Amino acid sequence: MTMNFKNTNAEASTITRNMDEIENVTGNIYESCVVIAKRSNQIAVDLKEELIGKLTEFASTSDNLEEVFENREQIEISRFYERLPKTNAIAIKEFLDDKIYYRKPSDTEGDL
Repeated sequence: MTMNFKNTNAEASTITRNMDEIENVTGNIYESCVVIAKRSNQIAVDLKEELIGKLTEFASTSDNLEEVFENREQIEISRFYERLPKTNAIAIKEFLDDKIYYRKPSDTEGDL
């Protein structure tokens, strides 16, 4: 599933969160944090793959350090990704908007 990072309405800067609201989703603040952290990591991997894919279109094949030049498109792509909300902010927004599917393995499945 490809995310559309342009349309996320997550906060671009740090805000104070109501921990009770986060805890109420799973009933346990620690479980909520694990779900958010795992989703944040997934978003970070997707975002990195997307960025690398876009930047490799502009990669030069020469290894000559004297031929380094600025590519306007590369700079604009990098700036766009720098302005995006942090992955944890996106994950928290998805979590609170009930857009993340998660499940808790039952205690009867074995390994504890």
